[in-house]
Amino acid sequence: MKMRHVGASGLQVSRLGLGTLSWGRDVTAARARELLSTFVAAGGTLVDTAAAYGAGDAERIIGTLLDTVVAREELVIATKAGFRVDRGRRVVDTSRGGLLRDLEASLDRLGTDYVDLWQVHAWGSTPLEETLSALDHAVSQGMARYVGICNFVGWQTARAATWQQAVPGRIPLTSIQVEYSLLARRAELEVLPAAREVSLGLLPWSPLGRGVLTGKYRNGIPRDSRGAADHFAWFVEPYLEGRSPQVVEAVAHAATGLGLTPAQVALLWVRDAPGVSSPLLGARTVPQLEECLAVEGKKLPLEIATALDDVSGGPLASRATTD
Repeated sequence: MKMRHVGASGLQVSRLGLGTLSWGRDVTAARARELLSTFVAAGGTLVDTAAAYGAGDAERIIGTLLDTVVAREELVIATKAGFRVDRGRRVVDTSRGGLLRDLEASLDRLGTDYVDLWQVHAWGSTPLEETLSALDHAVSQGMARYVGICNFVGWQTARAATWQQAVPGRIPLTSIQVEYSLLARRAELEVLPAAREVSLGLLPWSPLGRGVLTGKYRNGIPRDSRGAADHFAWFVEPYLEGRSPQVVEAVAHAATGLGLTPAQVALLWVRDAPGVSSPLLGARTVPQLEECLAVEGKKLPLEIATALDDVSGGPLASRATTD
């Protein structure tokens, strides 16, 4: 798999990443082993997780697979801190103490001395300078090599990155992780322009529109889908309404003409969008992952990509034509 730099940094990652949101809940440890083995065999390096995923179980599973399925130094491990679910209630704690406690616990679960990319999971009520001081400390202590942010809006992204750039000695931000797909293009309004201006790489989550762009929901909700799960139905439902079916049909039509699957077309659109470093794949089965990994060496014709731009929200400025 080809590699890409994340923003203007020296960090290089595979141009597709493996997300682990479902690990420890919908994905068993045995299945996770199969997924990681398949991903690494295809040349993948970036594995994204979080302290909150499976209440830490996703990180624990990754820890058991290091140096058995893959050597630690062959992976780029990205994790997040500052967010958790406590008895069904979402809690954001981006205080310096809270973030560093999360990182220490993540390192313990992962069984490693450092993570390659440590990210603030969400914008919080703590003063920004305190939050960012935790990132500086983590890098200075060798606990993290690069740092980034997740789910920040445009002005928050610009403010955080500018704060780190303002004084020599602070650790510059490397990446921004947000939802981005043919069904979720809001990031183009402010987040992507801000990321370009401050040289951050974009790590899109849910590049397949929460699974809807695969076409699996065209004729109803499959029993084995996230849309049918009590804990995920709320996540999928918004993309089954409004203009989404029109976009899904356009993707399916393009796929038929190109000899690809709808998932592959949707993924290629995101992978090669301007500013994207590595979309994160949330595959729960090996066949799902293999379908996505099969896009290596493929590219959407410019006229198809442009047509999908138009049907999903409008022209995409500065569309990438090279890697």
